[in-house]
Amino acid sequence: MAKAKPRPMRIEQKSQLAAMQRLESRSDEELESETKFKAAALAILGARAAEKYDAKAARAYFQKAIAAARPQERLQLRRMADASLALAERRADDLRDAVTRLGQEPPSGRQLFALRFMGLIAPPPGANILLKARGVLLILALVILVLAIGFGIVELIALPFGGMAIGGAIVLGFIVAVVAIAVLAMWGRRRQAKARAQRAAT
Repeated sequence: MAKAKPRPMRIEQKSQLAAMQRLESRSDEELESETKFKAAALAILGARAAEKYDAKAARAYFQKAIAAARPQERLQLRRMADASLALAERRADDLRDAVTRLGQEPPSGRQLFALRFMGLIAPPPGANILLKARGVLLILALVILVLAIGFGIVELIALPFGGMAIGGAIVLGFIVAVVAIAVLAMWGRRRQAKARAQRAAT
């Protein structure tokens, strides 16, 4: 009697990295409690922490993600960690190189310039006191510049009507500056959300 051949078993290995797209829409609490794709969930949490410029939390999440991942997935996770930490620590050149190693399109020159500027006015935690003092002075100079621009706009508009008193022009200039900053902040958040959605899609 011929011996029956064992039925082939279908082994399906679901990659942690492939699961990231499905997990991207979940909240932080849901990702924290994820057990099946733990490495992917931790990597997403690390990327989100990096977007908030929290390098310490991002590093901790990626260390746990790499430890929970399979050996063949760890190289890609390390590359993701390098890119995220470069973003969190405002290292524009390192971010460009890390994103390129991931096989993705590097940030635009405008985005890298914005990151460098952020590094100047808000140095990462652990920066020396001189860098922090430089950041404070730059913020003060930027505030004075914005107020001066607002004051100039108000005076320019009021010029055909006989001008405006300095006190009133300063107050109105301050309001104009606040409104302009609020509009730019909303525009920046929308661009950031759009970029995040594009990354999730790719």
